[in-house]
Amino acid sequence: MALRSLATRKSLTQRLNSTRLAQSRALQTFSLPDLPYDYGALEPAISGEIMQLHHQKHHQTYITNYNKALEQLHEAMQKGDSSTVVKLQSAIKFNGGGHINHSIFWKNLTPIREGGGEPPKGSLGWAIDTNFGSLESLIQKINVEGAALQGSGWVWLGVDKELKKLVIETTANQDPLVTKGPNIVPLLGIDVWEHAYYLQYKNVRADYLKNVWKVINWKYASEVYEKECP
Repeated sequence: MALRSLATRKSLTQRLNSTRLAQSRALQTFSLPDLPYDYGALEPAISGEIMQLHHQKHHQTYITNYNKALEQLHEAMQKGDSSTVVKLQSAIKFNGGGHINHSIFWKNLTPIREGGGEPPKGSLGWAIDTNFGSLESLIQKINVEGAALQGSGWVWLGVDKELKKLVIETTANQDPLVTKGPNIVPLLGIDVWEHAYYLQYKNVRADYLKNVWKVINWKYASEVYEKECP
């Protein structure tokens, strides 16, 4: 009887360890996405030096810390360590948000020779005119919001897919746009952290905001809009 009980406990322990190993192997990690253009392709609007540092150093750091926090969360949940699970939420939001936001940002930019800065056409162009009067008016509003944002953060053009309405929002630090509402989908986001522009524009954020529109990828924004508001 004792031998049978020992064998049963051993079998249960082996199965538990096997389950934990499988769960550990299934833990998803994130990696730095490639840019669809060279670092210097957005000059003179954004220098190649800024793009390389921004992508290889800043974005990579968010990913590294995001993966680390997710691994710690995984371990804490396996242990039933509720206190650690709660403590990790801020790191996951900050670094996960940094990864999400930058992944969108790279797609929002494209070289002038590949259509950067060309005004949106089709349904998004019509929606901009309807909601803001004109593209120029929209750009002015976004620039004002972005310049006025205290500290670090992002300024966004999004679409409320439930109301079928365009919205301008700002988020602090690395908060993704979804924190403003589950129905708001980002069409384009502009990074107004100093690391996005300081080497080139120093502390004059307004000049950066003025020039970044020369390399905005409206084609990508239009594709997202048409997908969310067919």
